Amino acid sequence: MYYLCELLVCYTVIFALIKLENSFAMKLIKFMLAVLLAATLLAGCSTDERIELPLTMHDGYGPFQPAFAGIAPAHDAGSPWYRAFPKVSKFPDGLINVQLGSITANMHQIVYQSYHSGNISKEFYKSLQNSWNWTPDTTALSKTPVKSQIAFVYGEDADGAVKFAVDANGNLDLSDDALLTPISMMDFWTIENRDSLVQAHAVRVSLERFVRGQTVSIAPLLFVVKGDDMWWANFVQYATASYKGQEIAISSGSGSENVSYQDPRIALMPADPKVELWGEGVNQKGEYIEIEDEVLKIVGVDMGKNVLVLEKIGKPKAELFSTQKGYRLRPFEGEDFTTKAPVSSDSLKGKYVLVDFWSTWCGPCIEDFPYMKELYSKTDRSRFEIVGIVGESGRQDLTGVIEKNGIVWPQILSDDINKLVEAYGITGYPTTFLIDPEGMIVAKKLRVQFDEEKILDLIGE
Repeated sequence: MYYLCELLVCYTVIFALIKLENSFAMKLIKFMLAVLLAATLLAGCSTDERIELPLTMHDGYGPFQPAFAGIAPAHDAGSPWYRAFPKVSKFPDGLINVQLGSITANMHQIVYQSYHSGNISKEFYKSLQNSWNWTPDTTALSKTPVKSQIAFVYGEDADGAVKFAVDANGNLDLSDDALLTPISMMDFWTIENRDSLVQAHAVRVSLERFVRGQTVSIAPLLFVVKGDDMWWANFVQYATASYKGQEIAISSGSGSENVSYQDPRIALMPADPKVELWGEGVNQKGEYIEIEDEVLKIVGVDMGKNVLVLEKIGKPKAELFSTQKGYRLRPFEGEDFTTKAPVSSDSLKGKYVLVDFWSTWCGPCIEDFPYMKELYSKTDRSRFEIVGIVGESGRQDLTGVIEKNGIVWPQILSDDINKLVEAYGITGYPTTFLIDPEGMIVAKKLRVQFDEEKILDLIGE
């Protein structure tokens, strides 16, 4: 569109210079000018431009701090998930007290294919769509089953040592898979060179991905660790792309728990390979990255073309809404859950505001409340405010938490009408943003119990 605007200017100049109004050339120019003018009025003069950058796939975590998803235990016959769970034909020899589990590579695909195969009911399928606020993308999902989950078992060997196995070849027969000794979650986080450890102990697994109507075989590395009372796993992979000499890293998801790249995390590759990125510096679809003098919007990953899709933005950073530091936080409005008084970002202009997205079931969120109460008591309401936005919570539960913890700052319940959690793309709790008196984000992912001094310094108190 940018080039269309340039051409329009050129033809306008030519139009002014040519005096031969009755000539064929003049008639042709007038016709072309009319077409360009109509297209410009419809689309607007914009510098937005789509960019597709080829991906290179890698084993490892790259610059991203590893994140794990829990391995789901087997469901009993009364569970709505029961028929969607992988049915193992054989277990490894030499194990006692065997427990079965499943590792999911693409939950949306599992649900979609399970519904169309009759393995979950229509009612359960619709309830999942509602609870996840999910409208299935039928162009990216297959009704025919795609290998998107991995059977997992653990137990004890003859010496009482805990062992596990994963169905690496996807044949639902674990008697042909190696018994492995788990690494504890605690040991994993205390080891400095985690990539080397992971690649030495990870298992190459056989999976499938549905792309542009075709089922494609993939073989990512899978890494499993044992927690105190739960098993955890992630896929050890990331991708890179390059733009103007800057390497860009792409993670497969918020918790590295999938291989679909439907919810990628994007970061500029740090100069120091030992740096692990978490929070600030890691962005998602709809957010922005900056390379040289360009602001680029993250459109997503197109696995069919094997590209990262970005879009050049023809606006200055100060005019863009995002959930990133240095950008404007999108305006919000609602009513205080307790007093029913209106609460909005517009009414709070001129103040620093700590916007706290939380949920009544979130332990770390509730742990922060005593520290937030202390911060609230020592700050000036004319200069600083806290606003809670509560997601995935019932009214009765919220009332109980507010009363039990003595919360006095405004709380807005995100519901099916305002959908504030969805509007801001919140994927975990707590998620916080500190905005300045002009509505710009000056910090994010703050925890008051750890970051009170930083907050006081930023707001000048």
